Amino acid sequence: MDSEPQPLAEPSAAAPAGPVPRVLREGDKAAPGGAAHTEGRSADRPTHTPRGARNGDHQSRPGALPPAPGRLFAVLGRAARSVAVPVVAAVLLLAVSWQVAADGPLLGVDRSVRRAVHAARRGAPSALVDRLGHLLSDLGGGVPAVPVLLVAGVLAAWWWRRSRAGRWWLPLPVAAVTAGLIPLLVVPAKAAFARPGPLGEPLAAGQWGWFPSGHTATAAISYGVAALLLARVAGPRAGRGLAAGAVLLSLGVGAGLVWCDFHWLLDVVASWCLAILTLWALDRWLPRPGAGRGRAGRGQASGSSLR
Repeated sequence: MDSEPQPLAEPSAAAPAGPVPRVLREGDKAAPGGAAHTEGRSADRPTHTPRGARNGDHQSRPGALPPAPGRLFAVLGRAARSVAVPVVAAVLLLAVSWQVAADGPLLGVDRSVRRAVHAARRGAPSALVDRLGHLLSDLGGGVPAVPVLLVAGVLAAWWWRRSRAGRWWLPLPVAAVTAGLIPLLVVPAKAAFARPGPLGEPLAAGQWGWFPSGHTATAAISYGVAALLLARVAGPRAGRGLAAGAVLLSLGVGAGLVWCDFHWLLDVVASWCLAILTLWALDRWLPRPGAGRGRAGRGQASGSSLR
């Protein structure tokens, strides 16, 4: 007689007695103590990238995190500040040029400044101040501004060569091209606007106008580019001194021209704006000596560390 089939036992919720066999993961093989070293870890725990090996907020690495809002705003703020000066200069130049061409109300500023200057000259006449105004105006002429620019180009090239910079000769053509660029910026505008000078005398046939000021543009661009070339090889303190000297010379030339009735104030302001745009563009384009060599040196050091 066949025996009756025994009922299947229900699964028990209790853990089976004895040690549970554990399947080693690939990561356990590299553990210092083998499987025994990781015995207490859960078998189903996901692996994680160690904290020190995470990329973090590095924009140049794949899989990088997006920048934090505070850092993004800081980057945007620096970008806005870097273009604020040229944007303001361009807007002011366009506004002044439009007012001069349309004989707009902004030209009242010129007449008010001229009346104030005449009142100051009558109230405290001084031959010394008048002489100083003429001397400052002469600093904006082709001599001495252009020779200073060319000499600065030669000195900068010599210093660049001593520092073994690539393209050490670059300041020479920069200085020469700048000297030829100044009349190309000023003369066509003078002929197009044909603005009479502060004395009100009508322009003769073939005579250029007074807007913008050629002396101011020559001084601001020549001395500014000279300072920019020399500051590339000078220290930070010397570079700030050169920049301050160029600014003071440019302001002095403009003040002398207005004081001596050689130019309207807006003629001078337009040339300052032209100089700012020119110097800003050149500063962005002109390389710094040693920058390429420094990157090459860092690359060589990095390569040697990998070998």
